[in-house]
This record gives sequence, C-alpha cells and structure tokens, in this order.
Amino acid sequence: MSEIRLYVTSTEKGAAEILDLLSEVFGEEDFAIATTEVDERRDIWEASVYLMKDEEEAVRERIAEGIRHAFPNAVIEREVIPDVDWIARSLEGLKPVRAGRFLVHGSHDRDKVKLNDIAIEIDAGQAFGTGHHGTTAGCLEMIEGVMRARTVRNALDLGTGSGVLAIAVRKLRHIKVLATDIDPVAVRVAKENVRRNGIASGIRLETAPGFHSPAFRKEGPFDLIIANILARPLMKVAPQLAAHLAPGGSVILSGILAGQRWKVLSAYNGVKLRHVRTIWRNGWVTIHLRHG
Repeated sequence: MSEIRLYVTSTEKGAAEILDLLSEVFGEEDFAIATTEVDERRDIWEASVYLMKDEEEAVRERIAEGIRHAFPNAVIEREVIPDVDWIARSLEGLKPVRAGRFLVHGSHDRDKVKLNDIAIEIDAGQAFGTGHHGTTAGCLEMIEGVMRARTVRNALDLGTGSGVLAIAVRKLRHIKVLATDIDPVAVRVAKENVRRNGIASGIRLETAPGFHSPAFRKEGPFDLIIANILARPLMKVAPQLAAHLAPGGSVILSGILAGQRWKVLSAYNGVKLRHVRTIWRNGWVTIHLRHG
C-alpha cells in the first residue's frame, strides 16, 4: 500500500510550532512527524506527517483541526512517497554533526574526522538518529560534559533509534550501556551501527516498549539515563524513569521544543529530579537533571 506525506509549508519557527501541535494531536501513535528545511536563504520549512494512503482522510482532518487556531490559513499539501526507503533518502544529504569532541558522520564523510575527534559513523538507514541536529548535538554535548564531571558506571539510552547516543557513551568510556527502542527495526539498525563503529561488547540492545522489560531491572539502576524522544512521552514516563535512576544519577532529556521546556521540568521536579543545565539549539532544548 502506498505511503504518503501530508505537509504544511512555513518558516522555521512556524514549522517548529506545527510540530509541537502535531505531537499533541498524535501523541505516541505510529506516525512519523518531522520538520524539513527546504530553503535556508528564504526560511522555507515543511512540517510533515507520514502515513499510509488509506489513512489520509482521517489524518488530514486531525491535522487541520490541530493547527486551525494557530495557523488558520495553512494549506495541507500531499506527496506520494515512492517505493523507496524514504528515511534513508532524507538522511543521505546530511552533513556531519559536530558537538564537542564528537563527530557524527556518514561513510562518505570519513575524511572530515580530525585527530582528536570521537567519530561515530551513521549511514542512512531505517531508524531515526541523525535527523534533528539540535537534539542530537545537544545530547552529545551534554553527554560529554556529564561524563567528564561525574563518575558514570552504567547508562541507559531510552528510545535509541540509530544507536548514536549509546555508541557515543561507549566510545567516551568503556561502561555498560543498555539501549532500548519500541521499534524492532530501529534495534536491528542500531545493532548494525554498533558493529560498524567497531564496538564488540558493552552495549546491550533490546526491543522494549516503555519500561516493561526485565532488562531494565537486570542492568539498572543507572548512573546516567538519556532519553531523546518527545516531550509528551518524556513526561509520561517520568516516574518510571526516576525509579530506574541510581542515587545521585544524571538524566539527559531531549526531543523537547523550547516552548515545552517548563512542562517537562515540572514533570521531573515532581519526581524529585532537579534541573542542572539546559542547552538550546535551533528551537530545541536538551536538559540535564540530577537525583538528589
């Protein structure tokens, strides 16, 4: 069955606001929602929802209703996706992401790696992991800072996607890392990326919705938990996440639009985690919290 993309054209700021609204509309449903830069000079962006063709009418109505008040003149356009790996296609043109000593790059950019870089090679694939530069770079920068300042004996990468953050932790320090994702395809791709980066052991990859897996109890509690997902599910899992954090442990949260920051902080303050630092990148924030 054909896959399609419903999208709205706006500015970078507008696309970020639409993404926030669509995240509220669709919550944790199985739709890919993304923003894409079309023309940097003219500040043209697209906010998109990817879906199957037979879902179009109902999804279009929900998009229209969700953005109607904030964007009354928005036009919802439609594109039929060719029978190719569209995520791979969207990632093929990505430039390397640099954050501190980390450099995330595709195989075609190996020549960009410098002597003291911690290089992580992630090619286009079926799992998300290098799409939002603000969240990826923010997490990488925060990981380096936290692990330089504190003793971290084990880590959890919740919603690992391509595995890029789990790989970063393991390359920075040889500790045990549990990396989980609700999507078995993402876990399979992450395993390949772990091998591609020369990591033979130390990262355990599991398909696990939420915290409903014995792997969390077996590998935890964790000195460091990283969750680069979306604001709404981050708030939902706050109690379970805090329960799996070791005393004095650190939490790095991202996938959060700047306007959602206070809601997320409120949810985590409610489980006794205190704010340490926030990194702002391209309308997205990465937050560091600590236990105790």
